[in-house]
Amino acid sequence: MVTIRDVARESGVSATTVSFVLNNARLARYIPIVTKKRIESAVKKLGYRPNQVARSLRSRRSHTVGVMVFDMMDPYCTLVLRGIESTLYQFSYLPVLTDVHNERTRFERQLERLLSRRMEGIILVANWLFLDIDVLADLKRGRIPTAVVGCEVKTDAIGSVIVDNQVGGYIALQHLHSLGHRKIAFIRGPKTLGDSAPRWKGARSFARIAGLELESQLIVDLPESRDPLSSFEGGYQLTEELIKRKRRFTAVLAFDDMAAFGAIRALDRAGLRVPEQCSVMGFDDIAASALYTPALTTMRQPMETMGAAAVGIVVDGINAVLERRETTATHRKVVPELVVRESTRSLL
Repeated sequence: MVTIRDVARESGVSATTVSFVLNNARLARYIPIVTKKRIESAVKKLGYRPNQVARSLRSRRSHTVGVMVFDMMDPYCTLVLRGIESTLYQFSYLPVLTDVHNERTRFERQLERLLSRRMEGIILVANWLFLDIDVLADLKRGRIPTAVVGCEVKTDAIGSVIVDNQVGGYIALQHLHSLGHRKIAFIRGPKTLGDSAPRWKGARSFARIAGLELESQLIVDLPESRDPLSSFEGGYQLTEELIKRKRRFTAVLAFDDMAAFGAIRALDRAGLRVPEQCSVMGFDDIAASALYTPALTTMRQPMETMGAAAVGIVVDGINAVLERRETTATHRKVVPELVVRESTRSLL
């Protein structure tokens, strides 16, 4: 490994002078430009790279942020991570990524490991798994700036970024109603998932205002599962069940895009064309939504924006710690956007 002493020997100056130049120290302004250029040439020639571990020990800063996701295979995580990584890059922070595979013990163990490695901040891309875990107490006590994406945390110590699910549920049903649909089937989310209740509350709110009757025989719930792709199978099976009940419906409002894909598959297998005979709508706008056949109408969560917002919360918190000033956690709620594609149409 090339050291500062090697650079000093190559450039014909002391190791202290090299250190001043490379660290842009205040005394570096007194070093002649020709000497600085000689040091820079030696650095390039020898391929010298600063020892970031040693630097972090001296400065007590690691310039790293721990990023924990519940399952890398979940399409939701992909776009959120893109927003997190891009924004951390802009702030010159390095993400340290861990995938907890939807396992509680793995989450706790990996969080401990991140904390022991002097992370300056933590970002959690959360789901139902984190709702009943009190391990965040360590983050509160240690004043480690933390933000949670996808789960509302009601505390002044930890920030959060969530989508306004209630508004999303309202707009989704409003869209189907505007197309003339009155017999609408609902594939709700798992009851333990934090997004499920507010989305359903928003849908019921619109139904009440519009005088739309919600038939209990047309309402089904996705089962709980740790498999991020399970809602496709759930949407497929639940739509089959709805068809077998022989209760007429002209539209399906699914909890998420994967469940909507499953619903479309089941309708097709039953000989029902989408959207000609039944409209289908999802929620999230994952990458595959625009590529599916038919292209899926959905409520878009601005997932990259949510990831970027989480970074902003954490960086603000890190700066507050460095400046030794008090700060309270920020909680942001973003509004989803209706994206109309080919899977919904007016009722003829």
